[in-house]
Amino acid sequence: MGLFSFIKNAGANVFGIGKTTEEEAAEVAEKAAELAKEKASKLTTAVETLGFEVLDLNIEVEGDNVIVWGQANSQETREKVILVLGNTEGIATVDDRMTVVVEEPQAQFHTVVKGEYLSKIAKKYYGNAMKYPVIFEANKPMLTDPDKIYPGQVLRIPALD
Repeated sequence: MGLFSFIKNAGANVFGIGKTTEEEAAEVAEKAAELAKEKASKLTTAVETLGFEVLDLNIEVEGDNVIVWGQANSQETREKVILVLGNTEGIATVDDRMTVVVEEPQAQFHTVVKGEYLSKIAKKYYGNAMKYPVIFEANKPMLTDPDKIYPGQVLRIPALD
């Protein structure tokens, strides 16, 4: 699918780390390989915890970039894995190198801006604000409530049948 960009400092705090000082950043730089493996492990756990079926899932972290390989069981799963990875605090890009068992049409991605809500997004893409449940369902299990979206979050916008 390619390279996807995300807002690095928006998203779920999967890594359990906060902002660092310059001295701490220098110390972290010395341990970059160890930290990258730890982040990759946590991202893998986050994907697996959500129950996505990806055969031979492999995730690497290089700074604020993630590279993901594996074979997803569907295009929807592939897109959701990209969103889980990219909607993580500290991640700026996801390099998708996954394959899909059966190719399907790709969904669009939408980056939430301040003041948006699902019905407003549904109106933009579908011409009908009442279609917001389609977007909510397309982003489960990452979304647990249609009212809990945030600026910078990237959402799947599937085509209507």
